[in-house]
Amino acid sequence: MTSKQKRWRNRIIIALVLFVVVYLVAETGLIASLVGQDAALYVEFALFLIPYLTAGYDVLIKAAKNIVHGNAMDECFLMTVATLGAFALVLFPDTEPHMAEGAAVMLFYQVGELFQSYAVGKSRKSIADMMDIAPEFANIMVDGKLTQVDPYEVSPGDEIVVKPGERIPLDGVVLQGSSQLDTAALTGESAPRHVEPGADVISGCVNLSGALTVRVTKPFEDSTVSRILELVENASEKKARTENFITRFARVYTPIVVAAAVLLAVVPPLAGAGAWSDWILRGLTFLVVSCPCALVISVPLSFFGGIGGASRLGILVKGSNYLEALSKVDTVVFDKTGTLTTGTFEVTHVLPAAEGDRARLIDFAAHAETFSNHPVALAVRNACTNEGGAIDNTRVGSAEEIGGMGVSARIDGHAVLAGNEKLMAKHAVPCEAPDAEGTVVHVAVDGRYLGCLVVADAVKPDAAQAIAGLREAGVKRTVMLTGDKTHVAQAVASRLGIDEVHAELLPQNKVEQVERLLDETAQRTGSKGTLAFVGDGINDAPVLTRADVGIAMGAMGSDAAIEAADIVLMDDKPTNIARAIRVSRKTMGIVWQNIVFALGVKLVILVLAALGIANMWLAVFGDVGVAILAILNAMRAMSVRKM
Repeated sequence: MTSKQKRWRNRIIIALVLFVVVYLVAETGLIASLVGQDAALYVEFALFLIPYLTAGYDVLIKAAKNIVHGNAMDECFLMTVATLGAFALVLFPDTEPHMAEGAAVMLFYQVGELFQSYAVGKSRKSIADMMDIAPEFANIMVDGKLTQVDPYEVSPGDEIVVKPGERIPLDGVVLQGSSQLDTAALTGESAPRHVEPGADVISGCVNLSGALTVRVTKPFEDSTVSRILELVENASEKKARTENFITRFARVYTPIVVAAAVLLAVVPPLAGAGAWSDWILRGLTFLVVSCPCALVISVPLSFFGGIGGASRLGILVKGSNYLEALSKVDTVVFDKTGTLTTGTFEVTHVLPAAEGDRARLIDFAAHAETFSNHPVALAVRNACTNEGGAIDNTRVGSAEEIGGMGVSARIDGHAVLAGNEKLMAKHAVPCEAPDAEGTVVHVAVDGRYLGCLVVADAVKPDAAQAIAGLREAGVKRTVMLTGDKTHVAQAVASRLGIDEVHAELLPQNKVEQVERLLDETAQRTGSKGTLAFVGDGINDAPVLTRADVGIAMGAMGSDAAIEAADIVLMDDKPTNIARAIRVSRKTMGIVWQNIVFALGVKLVILVLAALGIANMWLAVFGDVGVAILAILNAMRAMSVRKM
């Protein structure tokens, strides 16, 4: 709770204590016994003004300022007219005094406003935590000494030093040192990430253990942390259709109910249907109940809570309009490389021809590929080092790359072949094609077949779980669009359980496919369903823009994809797509619960107030009580950890 909220709370507590004391003194008849029955009413009037003004002086001032500026029709105006009107009933001696109700309405209205402020503050905190990722400085070496400079002053290519406990100020590549990085503020992941020379690091992470020397790859204004802060700051500007409707509704609704209250207070007594005091009280009660606080407060708070809750999961939503659209998604279209797969080649299968040859197979293959820059060669060498082996270039006597086939090398005096089936056939080495998708590297040593390695763009560990999660979330159709070969795409789609796959597509072909899918979705659902596209590459930007909802893989995704997308997954995990959909649907459910509840309760009490059945105390519940319950419900949107 902020210092301002604490002062506000203390003022309300003082006003509440004063109100209770005055109320007890008035109800016990002590005032009447001291000053007489005739004067007691006016003494009570003065005494109840004390807690009333203590609690609500700022509301009265704000209402007066709004009237001066021509913006009178808000809740402050309604509260001011209704409560001052309750006090003004002292001018009708034939009616019961209503100063207590007037003071109580203002007091409980302020309680509701304080509660709203606290709820909004709590919702903002999850986003404010995100805002704390902004680095204050960067360490650069000047004349042999580390000097702190503004991150904006650092250029790509410069080297910076990040000490343990400091935030990484700019995106870059580790040159020296190894450490663990806390990425929780960016990705929602609690487990630290290990980095070492050659690893990419993104700004906003906290360096936990060792000092790192990092070569900067982007200026600060284009860094990950800058993009995130910009997304968060702009999110509130993009309102959902439901939120805009409530805003427009309140603007029309407030003048109408004020006019209705005036007519209710004036017309019946003019027509001789009862005493002025009775109908004025009904009009004032009508005003208190009609205040649209619950809607005006709880609906934006629900969306804000949903966006804040999603950010805690590492899901950045650029506006409540996208959160609303996401709740209606029934078709999800994926890019393959970098979205469902890691986007980097690795050895997925090691298949020795004889038992006990696994280590020799990997060792000879890695050394045969020592001098090749091909991605497949890099994957083979990584497989060797990952299993504890070491690449020793001195063991390689000679190496010749045979175009379209593979490599012929002399290793430790042995003739080694590493390549495809054509290379094996050329040297009359019998081999078998493995039952696995990917690029196959067959290995033979001195004419004897040693086995093969399968290199492929590996499927992300949680990809299958992501597709299953989407089905559980109510998604009816999953589609994969890729520029990769058809047999590779079909193998990945079959493994993950994707309904439909289209391969060997150029970027413009992807847009055409999405256009077709959008038409099919509209025909099938009657324009009720929406389509989401998930991608990470620069060639995905046109499709991300065309889809109803564009979702980008943010941690390693391209800048163009992130700019074009409506939602960014900071940890690149496809399972977070289903979590984002569940967050959006929970948020929309809360929004509509609040709308129906608030309007329903108010409608009932408004009718009772017009009939003279509802008193001012019931009106307090109809306004402040409903608002507090709606705010409590809206705060549930922030609870996302179990989703």
